[in-house]
Amino acid sequence: MDTFALLAHGLAVAVQPMNLLFALVGVLLGTAVGVLPGIGPALTVALLLPITYKLDPGGSLIMFAGIYYGGMYGGSTTAILINTPGESASMATALEGNKMAKAGRGGPALATAAIGSFVAGTIATLGLTFLAPWLVDVAVKFGPEDYFALMCVAFITVSATFGDSPVRGLTSLFIGLALGLVGIDRLTGQARLAFGVPELLDGVEVTTLAVGLFAVGEALYVASRLHHTTETLEAVRGSLWMTKEDWKRSWKPWLRGTAFGFPIGALPAGGAEIPTFLSYSTERRLAKHPEEFGHGAIEGVAGPEAANNASAAGTLVPLLTLGLPTSATAAMMLAGFQQYGLNPGPLLFAEKPDLVWGLIASLFIANTMLLVLNLPLVGLWVRLLRIPQPWLYAGILVFATMGTIAAKPSVVELSMLVGFGVLGFLMRRFDFPIAPVIVGLILGPIAESQLRRALSISLGDPMVLLQSPISATLLAIALLALILPFAMQGLARFKADAD
Repeated sequence: MDTFALLAHGLAVAVQPMNLLFALVGVLLGTAVGVLPGIGPALTVALLLPITYKLDPGGSLIMFAGIYYGGMYGGSTTAILINTPGESASMATALEGNKMAKAGRGGPALATAAIGSFVAGTIATLGLTFLAPWLVDVAVKFGPEDYFALMCVAFITVSATFGDSPVRGLTSLFIGLALGLVGIDRLTGQARLAFGVPELLDGVEVTTLAVGLFAVGEALYVASRLHHTTETLEAVRGSLWMTKEDWKRSWKPWLRGTAFGFPIGALPAGGAEIPTFLSYSTERRLAKHPEEFGHGAIEGVAGPEAANNASAAGTLVPLLTLGLPTSATAAMMLAGFQQYGLNPGPLLFAEKPDLVWGLIASLFIANTMLLVLNLPLVGLWVRLLRIPQPWLYAGILVFATMGTIAAKPSVVELSMLVGFGVLGFLMRRFDFPIAPVIVGLILGPIAESQLRRALSISLGDPMVLLQSPISATLLAIALLALILPFAMQGLARFKADAD
């Protein structure tokens, strides 16, 4: 019953006029960036971090969550109309959605994507509402050694699952951990890796790193690969309404997609790509008309889109309750919390209930806004696809530079932005994932302080990390997550050699 009371209180916060405005801005921006190929929610949140520095924390976080949900919605529009997913999680949607658009059924494809996203988002947000307090009760029992082990799980799973190579993922993580060491050591007061530069004594700003890696790096990468081939934009022909048969074939995939998306999104190694493809393969197996798959089966759009949006709510479970980001956008939202001196976790639920429950309640409002706005404004989203890429990325570079200067006017900060931009470009060029760098910078100092606390309590005995059942279990999971990708690669090579 407490959960209902807290949610009702959160709704009272979320329906305040300014918070409603923040939610509206968030979903509109999120849908727009989801529609534009290559510009995801993580990049948008990174760009907005410096600008929202002095705004209300609750409103800014509501806007970031709206961007996340809207990005998941918007990615389906490009996937269906030009066969170019705006988000990697929309790749499964493109398989059947674009075929439906070419067959003149783009309207029903967009409709089942929007309604499925709404259904899945609502159910998954309910799951977040009731699962979060239970996880908070568990997290309160954690000691410093348990938190350190939990950070190890986050480091390994995020590094091993982002990108194609676990070695590259771990390399990205260590870059982030090294950057996290820069500044004054909180325990001894000694400067570390500052090289005599006063601006580095406060450490590397997460916003500068994020904007450099995501925005500047992406712009440089796109410029280096700019080509002049034009994608074929399919017009939305006919009605946007779904027929009775479309509804009949869509509702079960919506529920099954939600069942895949929410729990997998909540896992430390989750994300949205895995549940969307699981949903697609499941619908293909269960379909009464399997021959339609590959030619525009509506189930192949309904299931993956539901899984996609359910995973977004699932990602917020470990982020809010444990402070663990399981996706690039979640990492940027964690940076947003820290920008205001807030650390997601069990204490945040106790110290800032208005903010946390207002944020959770705003997800229901954002989800409803997206359903109301998405279909009527589909023509506007299609027009966004006509913006020339040079204009788009030139604007992003200007926006990134101005935002960084506004947040911290310094030649050193601007030089770091350029340096991180070049690093981001090189990481994309050589296929190194970017999210582990952000995770390493944010969670590295926290993991270090928890490890030091655990060792000081145990008088320097490292066995304290294995004496707690929770810590020992989590470290075993981290070790398994570290070994498994290498074992799978070795097995794949062995099978290839055998063939």
